[in-house]
Parts: sequence; structure tokens; C-alpha cells
Amino acid sequence: MFEAPKIILASTLLAMLPACSSELSKEEQEILDARLADETKPTNMIAVLQANPDLSTASTLVGLSGVGAELSDDGTFTVFAATNEAYNKLDSELLSGLMHSDNKDELVKVTKFGLVDGSMTAADISKAIKDGGGTASIATLQGGMIKATMDGDKIVLEDGAGNKANIVEADVEATNGTIHIIDAVLMPE
Repeated sequence: MFEAPKIILASTLLAMLPACSSELSKEEQEILDARLADETKPTNMIAVLQANPDLSTASTLVGLSGVGAELSDDGTFTVFAATNEAYNKLDSELLSGLMHSDNKDELVKVTKFGLVDGSMTAADISKAIKDGGGTASIATLQGGMIKATMDGDKIVLEDGAGNKANIVEADVEATNGTIHIIDAVLMPE
């Protein structure tokens, strides 16, 4: 897609801004600020992960695994991204082992376990849980299954080993899917 007109428009507006900013009403300035902010917002999942400092470990692991190339493509995905705090709860030897180049296959498995083909919002997951009589099984790109249940109004995810994670921030939008931020690392069996 050719983006030059947007860039030219934004550059022109920015160049004109000092000359006429005092002439803009407060409402016009807010509109201009919102448009300029939209131009600089992260778009695909990789950009969204990289822009969030609380997801730097997840972003690093996605990059090291090589799975990031899939997330920057046009396909739609759902990502369950664990926070840095969640990764800090893991055994340090396990985490450093995943980052070692000899264990790339294992890192790919862990990374793809948090990925689902197609975009699922929290409402979609909740509906699947309700339709499943209180439980939904979500197939991951790694080939495993994540079990989803509700605890009150919170969605709880469980891996095959019984590790549970809560979705703490749902429906973070990207141009190629939806990201749900979780409070624990889900691992393949």
C-alpha cells in the first residue's frame, strides 16, 4: 500500500503547525493531535508488542524464535502475551535456556503455544466458553490446546500442564489480529 499522501499531509501539517498553532481552536488542536497520534500508532502485532515496555520479554522471545515474521504478515492471529513480571516468575535457568541458540526449536514451540490462527476477542472467547458449557478449547499454532474458563468476569487460560493465566488486558488491537495480555506464561506440554 502506498503511504506517501499520508506522510506528505502529516509533514505539511507539522510544518504549518508552528505558524498557525495559535490560530487553532482547542477543539481543532485536539483533532490535529489525534490524527497525528493515529499516524504514529503501532500497527501490526510485532510493532504493538515492541511498543509496550511491559511486554519486552515476550517481544524479545518472539524475535529470537523467528516467529515474528509470521506476526508481521497480513494473516490474522490471536496472541496471548505474558508480561515481563510473568516471565520473571519462571525459573531463570528455563528462561535463559530458551534464549540459547541451541534451544531454538523449544523456543518456537513455546512462542507458537501462545498464538492462535484467526482473531479472537474476549467476547469471542467468552461466547465459546458459554457455548462449551463452561469450557472452551483453543487450538494453538504449536498444535496444543489452551483450555479457557471463566472466573466471575475474568477469562482464565490453562495449558496442558495445569498452569493458569488470567487475561489482565483484553482486546489490544493490531492490524493483523488481537493481543490479550496475560499474567502467567503458558507452556506446551
